[in-house]
Amino acid sequence: MLAQVMDARGLEYHLDEGGGAFYGPKLDFKLIDAIGRKWQGPTVQLDFNLPDRFEMAYIGEDNEPHRPIMLHRVLVGSMERFVGGLIEHYAGDFPLWLAPEQVRVLPVSEQWASSGRELVDLLEAAGIRAALFERETLGWRIRDAETHKVPYMAVVGEREAEAGTVAVRKRGAGKKQEIMDREEFVQRLREETHSRAIQ
Repeated sequence: MLAQVMDARGLEYHLDEGGGAFYGPKLDFKLIDAIGRKWQGPTVQLDFNLPDRFEMAYIGEDNEPHRPIMLHRVLVGSMERFVGGLIEHYAGDFPLWLAPEQVRVLPVSEQWASSGRELVDLLEAAGIRAALFERETLGWRIRDAETHKVPYMAVVGEREAEAGTVAVRKRGAGKKQEIMDREEFVQRLREETHSRAIQ
């Protein structure tokens, strides 16, 4: 029956003779990682065992008890394996929408930290995951953000604090930076996050 469903939908599959679970047939979806290995992902399992073991029943239209059909559905497989696969696939270089830290705000010096905090508050109010980093030198903080593969760095100095702008550095763009209005920066991040862009 499962094979007929797959055939009817025109989906490619491989029959694993003798590899089924003891409780009944199942569909296993394999995820291919960045180096071509297969990992078990989602599964849909037809369970002939538990409805009998727990003596499950429902009353049908004929007013008689019937044994239900039980389906187990696991959408991502093992959560740890799924997240591990994502990390390996992206080599930690997550797209903006998936990155745990989306923007790292870097004040040029301590006196611009309050302006940096205002930017963090603006980003967080828009649903952007941002963090303020003040310790060490600016160069060290930039290298640290690059090492941690933070998608965007937002540098705030005297000019940016006074003009309500931010110097934006995008991951992978080297030393190139763009001066942007803060609201414009927030809007760009929201659009990129909403589009689920992979860059």
